Amino acid sequence: MGSPRSVDASTNADLHCHSRVSDGTLTPEELAQRAKANGVELWALTDHDEVAGQQRAMEAALAQGMAYLTGVEISVSFAGRVVHIVGLGFDHHNAALIQGLRETRGGREARAREMAAGLAQVGIKDAYEGALQFVGNPELISRTHFARFLVEAGHCQDVNEVFRRFLTEGKPGYVEHRWARLSDALRWIRQAGGEAVIAHPARYAFSPTEEYALITEFMAHGGRGIEVVTGSHSAAEAIKYADTALEFDLFASRGSDFHSPEESRTDLGRLDGLSGRLKPVWQALADRIHWA
Repeated sequence: MGSPRSVDASTNADLHCHSRVSDGTLTPEELAQRAKANGVELWALTDHDEVAGQQRAMEAALAQGMAYLTGVEISVSFAGRVVHIVGLGFDHHNAALIQGLRETRGGREARAREMAAGLAQVGIKDAYEGALQFVGNPELISRTHFARFLVEAGHCQDVNEVFRRFLTEGKPGYVEHRWARLSDALRWIRQAGGEAVIAHPARYAFSPTEEYALITEFMAHGGRGIEVVTGSHSAAEAIKYADTALEFDLFASRGSDFHSPEESRTDLGRLDGLSGRLKPVWQALADRIHWA
């Protein structure tokens, strides 16, 4: 790791995306190439509940001339919903983090088999085996893999239709899973030397009271960042969460949440910039950036 260099709000940082190690469709190396081609200067791979792709991503980023931050997206249960916490700038060899993520992944196979059973009841057979065809890491089988199978099998036109018809609460293929606690996720990230960020906050559709509870509990456990500009946020939502970052004195993050060239709304690096009035999270992590 080299000496810290200048990074500011104008840096083209993309600190949220997924590879085949979790539920993306590209390898870490292919993502690095795509990020570089799209002008990304600072990159992080943030696979779901897994850091196995970090070394490959870092080496590929540095070979492309990009700066790199380690990353992960951890699923947590909060107020009866699944909330995602992005960890950045940690030691990806940290034993406690690796073990915590392994435990979080542990229930995915049983959940996936229950999802397949629910789909079978409405006439969709062999969904578990079908979803496995799209899985890079069987420990991380997810709703996204089922969605890709259902599209390929002709049951739906696209993954958004799959989620609406089959994979959200109350639908045949939905099975609730108990994820990590917010306090656990924050502890793993911080003990490994990283910073925690609330991912795409607008997606949770919390009431103002619920959102306040999330942010204050997150901060009580040492969380210091929130995604402001991300692939699923509208321009109005980006303004709202810029104001939230200022109100709570949180660092602001930016990331496409890119999964696939065919599925993602926003390509790597093709995001609006952060407002200059915000404190970019990468400034808090300058001494943990790996430089080419």
